[in-house]
Amino acid sequence: MTKDKEPIVKSFHFVCLMIIIVGTRIQFSDGNEFAVDKSKRGLIHVPKDLPLKTKVLDMSQNYIAELQVSDMSFLSELTVLRLSHNRIQLLDLSVFKFNQDLEYLDLSHNQLQKISCHPIVSFRHLDLSFNDFKALPICKEFGNLSQLNFLGLSAMKLQKLDLLPIAHLHLSYILLDLRNYYIKENETESLQILNAKTLHLVFHPTSLFAIQVNISVNTLGCLQLTNIKLNDDNCQVFIKFLSELTRGPTLLNFTLNHIETTWKCLVRVFQFLWPKPVEYLNIYNLTIIESIREEDFTYSKTTLKALTIEHITNQVFLFSQTALYTVFSEMNIMMLTISDTPFIHMLCPHAPSTFKFLNFTQNVFTDSIFEKCSTLVKLETLILQKNGLKDLFKVGLMTKDMPSLEILDVSWNSLESGRHKENCTWVESIVVLNLSSNMLTDSVFRCLPPRIKVLDLHSNKIKSIPKQVVKLEALQELNVAFNSLTDLPGCGSFSSLSVLIIDHNSVSHPSADFFQSCQKMRSIKAGDNPFQCTCELREFVKNIDQVSSEVLEGWPDSYKCDYPESYRGSPLKDFHMSELSCNITLLIVTIGATMLVLAVTVTSLCIYLDLPWYLRMVCQWTQTRRRARNIPLEELQRNLQFHAFISYSEHDSAWVKSELVPYLEKEDIQICLHERNFVPGKSIVENIINCIEKSYKSIFVLSPNFVQSEWCHYELYFAHHNLFHEGSNNLILILLEPIPQNSIPNKYHKLKALMMQRTYLQWPKEKSKRGLFWANIRAAFNMKLTLVTENNDVKS
Repeated sequence: MTKDKEPIVKSFHFVCLMIIIVGTRIQFSDGNEFAVDKSKRGLIHVPKDLPLKTKVLDMSQNYIAELQVSDMSFLSELTVLRLSHNRIQLLDLSVFKFNQDLEYLDLSHNQLQKISCHPIVSFRHLDLSFNDFKALPICKEFGNLSQLNFLGLSAMKLQKLDLLPIAHLHLSYILLDLRNYYIKENETESLQILNAKTLHLVFHPTSLFAIQVNISVNTLGCLQLTNIKLNDDNCQVFIKFLSELTRGPTLLNFTLNHIETTWKCLVRVFQFLWPKPVEYLNIYNLTIIESIREEDFTYSKTTLKALTIEHITNQVFLFSQTALYTVFSEMNIMMLTISDTPFIHMLCPHAPSTFKFLNFTQNVFTDSIFEKCSTLVKLETLILQKNGLKDLFKVGLMTKDMPSLEILDVSWNSLESGRHKENCTWVESIVVLNLSSNMLTDSVFRCLPPRIKVLDLHSNKIKSIPKQVVKLEALQELNVAFNSLTDLPGCGSFSSLSVLIIDHNSVSHPSADFFQSCQKMRSIKAGDNPFQCTCELREFVKNIDQVSSEVLEGWPDSYKCDYPESYRGSPLKDFHMSELSCNITLLIVTIGATMLVLAVTVTSLCIYLDLPWYLRMVCQWTQTRRRARNIPLEELQRNLQFHAFISYSEHDSAWVKSELVPYLEKEDIQICLHERNFVPGKSIVENIINCIEKSYKSIFVLSPNFVQSEWCHYELYFAHHNLFHEGSNNLILILLEPIPQNSIPNKYHKLKALMMQRTYLQWPKEKSKRGLFWANIRAAFNMKLTLVTENNDVKS
């Protein structure tokens, strides 16, 4: 979000302060890699074990009383040395003769009374202030310090030509400590400073100002005075002191730090400075004592542009408020800043005012401070941070008669927006509005200036942004960070929005179409939200990948998953979910297609393998076995009645009855044939199962005819099932005629498997070979078996 315009007065003051910082700052390519901090260690001398490549050494706030050449000689690359707040009394600058790169030396706040000079030409910053020098410690060798920017000095007395050795130098900043300056009654001293951009004089913090020194500076741009204590009696002494310092035409910035004064003396100082060339007057830490009464003030033509007063302490409790109001409100300047003040000090000016900038931060103003004020017609910027404002409706009404107002900052108050049903009234000129750190809710969007371009609402209590915000079509920058928003606002109502800050909210699954609706977006900051890494977030993350990293601030470090637990802390850039898991329609279609393919596959397999046939066999087998369980136990005792059950096709019955059966019976092998041994009244399947279970072996006569017989396959299936059920090898396969593999239907895969896995006996066409065939048959029945006949006769 675009920052509010800073007070020009403060900016100019900062320029003066930066003269010294910019002029003396040491830049290191190593990033201060060789900086050593030994401050506050209770040291009494410089350690000898410092790294030889040390460039920056801080030895401040120790107990060092003396410096020797051996302390510094081994630090040949030293550029910055801080020795402030020690106990050094004497200093010979020759101790630094081996430190040719030393540019920054701070010896302030010691007990120095004398220094011995030595030619050193590298100093840019030399601070000898806040010491015990009687006269200004200026060596003639200082005249060779052509790069010197900052010079800090202390003295108890001054002489006009003390600074003559450095008069030709163009210093950026001179700090002159006069805390211990010895005051001689009825005697005036003088000091000439030929070239200096900034002069900072520090006086005794508790003594009344009584210094009578004429200090003249030719090119002075910034003047700072610290520790000024005034009353009505010595006020003129101070003004006389200022008269020489403010004589030059180049003095633009005048600053008073830590000033204690009466109201009368303060007004006299204002009056003195009013016709001077000073453009920016700054007062920091002002204490008003004794009394506050109305004082005459002539607002003559002035070059003063801005007055800044920060942190006022009022030790007067009974006073005329009009005295305060009049002095400040009627000033004919452009900019006024009065901050951190515990009393009301200004009301609406009586006549049309020249104010363009007003900053009243951290005061006690209320909603009625500028109520019905029609004289601030030129006001462009109004800052009322940290005051007692409570009603946004009244704030809007306050601006109605400020036709030039463009920037309004009412942050850090207690503003609420839902107290009034009627529409808010704002001056239409406002383009920048800061409402951050208040108590505003969603209703604030019904109470905003119509042409606003920059809106700051961070740190409020906003939960949602209304979809229809027709009055904010000009809005370009919106800051709603640190609220409770659950979604990114679309740009349907903010057609000009280009900058959005919405971090630290409750945005869990932002709208996927945000970037499509906000085509003008050039910067968005939406990190540090509790993103729910679920399917709803998938499209948003996909759209983020198409956005430039320059647009998405904080990406990817600030964008992390908060839910589910397995993803918590994971960057959004690493979050991926498949299309199938997030698209319900696609998932249903995929499952349906898979089921369809599976159904087609199963159906094809059923047709190919004749699964219905096998299922029917299993069902019949199961039913038969279930009926068998209902038979009494004594009847379930299994008795073998036959040596073999023969299964064959009716087309092969001639061979079975003429060749196979006669031979087997001749060998006293009991045979079970369906035409003579099936029990009438029972089902064919039940008869097949009973015959197989009552026979020691099952003989299958295989031929092309057998393949075409479904009943033969029933018998083969049950015999094979019984083989595994009984755990024995009871199958005898006789191949009567060759069966081509391709002639066996696919559904009879069990027959194929048996012919491939088991040894079968093939009926030879040549009679000479049939003897071996019958021998193999006899070998298959090479056992003694006790058979139980139907009438329970035992037969061997």
